[in-house]
Amino acid sequence: MNHAAAPVLVIHGGAGVVKKEMRPEKEKAARAGLERALQAGYAVLQAGGSSLDAVEKAIVALEDDPNFNAGRGAVFNHDGRNELDASIMDGATLRAGAVANVHRIRNPIELARAVMEKSEHVMLIDDGAEQFAQSIGMPLVDPEYFYTEERWQALQRALEEEKTNTAEPGKTPHHGTVGAVALDARGNLAAGTSTGGMTNKRFGRVGDSPIIGAGTYADARCAVSATGWGEFYLRATVARDICARVEYRGDAVSKAAGDVVLGVIPELGGDGGVIALDKDGNIAMPFNTDGMFRGWIGRDGKAHVAIYAGE
Repeated sequence: MNHAAAPVLVIHGGAGVVKKEMRPEKEKAARAGLERALQAGYAVLQAGGSSLDAVEKAIVALEDDPNFNAGRGAVFNHDGRNELDASIMDGATLRAGAVANVHRIRNPIELARAVMEKSEHVMLIDDGAEQFAQSIGMPLVDPEYFYTEERWQALQRALEEEKTNTAEPGKTPHHGTVGAVALDARGNLAAGTSTGGMTNKRFGRVGDSPIIGAGTYADARCAVSATGWGEFYLRATVARDICARVEYRGDAVSKAAGDVVLGVIPELGGDGGVIALDKDGNIAMPFNTDGMFRGWIGRDGKAHVAIYAGE
């Protein structure tokens, strides 16, 4: 274990950014939100806190920001409800926790961590997850808390397109997900992911975000949080595949992440991106969409926020 590691934090606010649709005020608000989440998580690491705490703190900040599709800014399903998913993993112990399809949990990442630490399970869903939350004293919020006009209107447009059959053929859904990966001063890695899923989703659909090995994975060498078209990330077990390439083949994290996101996923027909981090603090942030909301503070301690390629 590296006892002198300089802490590193990487966050994302989702891939699938469409540059031509990005209004200047939206871009400014998103960059500010990423900056806040980055500073919130990094403050934990600077104070000697764990990578797990830093990941949770950064994701809570993103869940509380209506500019991102998680927590307060979650999209609506076909029935006009918010269905929230989250997962978290501790690389040092391979412990993990996840929740799916919760409706009244303000910060799903906190409940995912509670599942990991206060139950013998890895994943809880729907009403059962909320019963568990109540059993450990976590308050439930009124579903109205998650309402934002922007997400509601997005559902109305999707419903209209569905009714009139005017959806653009081949147009992939936007991928609003938030996540974080961190390396603490003790050399331990952690990863977490949280999402509101896809606008107009039906039938209790769950994507990759709460699935350990698909949307989130961390071990002693590598940590990954994914954002993309969940069905493809599930089929390719993206997060675990990247870390397995690091573990078994000795690939650099940048090569492992790039080969999966820029090779495996597009070949299947999907798109999106990931943030990945290795035990030496090396960062990878590949994506195959117009952009990916992302931020990082590397070993040099300098904060960076970016959206588009080349930033």
